[in-house]
Amino acid sequence: MNDLAADVLDSHGGLKCWHRWSTVTATIVSGGELFLAKGLPQDPTPRQMTVSLHEEHASVRPFGADDQRTDFTPDRIAVEKLDGTVVAERRNPRDAFRGHILETPWDPLDRAYFNGYALWTYLTTPFLISMPGFAAEEAEPWQEGTERWRHLRVTFPDGIASHCGTQDFYFGEDGLLRRHDYHVDIAGGFAAAQYVHDFVRVQGISLPTKRRAYLRDVAGRPVHEHLMVSIDLSDVRFFASTSRGRGARS
Repeated sequence: MNDLAADVLDSHGGLKCWHRWSTVTATIVSGGELFLAKGLPQDPTPRQMTVSLHEEHASVRPFGADDQRTDFTPDRIAVEKLDGTVVAERRNPRDAFRGHILETPWDPLDRAYFNGYALWTYLTTPFLISMPGFAAEEAEPWQEGTERWRHLRVTFPDGIASHCGTQDFYFGEDGLLRRHDYHVDIAGGFAAAQYVHDFVRVQGISLPTKRRAYLRDVAGRPVHEHLMVSIDLSDVRFFASTSRGRGARS
């Protein structure tokens, strides 16, 4: 592990603390132009997100009805009743996005898949770089106003679902995340620059509670007129027991 990666992990709470926990839950409120473009405008209802920290699995509730939740893994997305009854499911969900452009409509399973992999990525950053198969190298820093942010370029393994295979993370002098760049492959590959704000320290782990993803121009600058995704987090809690992980039963 390179020096920057080690410093970043320590600044966010350290691997020793991270490995105490197996699951995180948070209340989320999301919105943005992406969901309008997909024909699924996001309402402002708070929802509970549950993410497994050491395997790629996530769930959000309610979804579509008060007694329903999603169940996401890279090779399956489902909508279930709270008792586990399957309402709808799709195997190999990434295949359903072949040929999509930004304006291609999504169905609810498409939306659930995006939510699952995106929130798993965000709630495990930056600790995901310590998982098997991930590779992180220090790249050219980014000048943001008067600040110079150090830069980790991260390659994701094939078995992990996320926005794209290579993503860029930028960190301030305190070692905390400032910005996350990627291409949304399942929506025509548009370039995004996601800024993060309002860090909190929860049970030893530091994480941002506000995320704002803008279109990114060819020079790497955010296009502030196009807020593609907004996410606000609150009531973040970590759990040591796996009872809140797989299947997100609660």
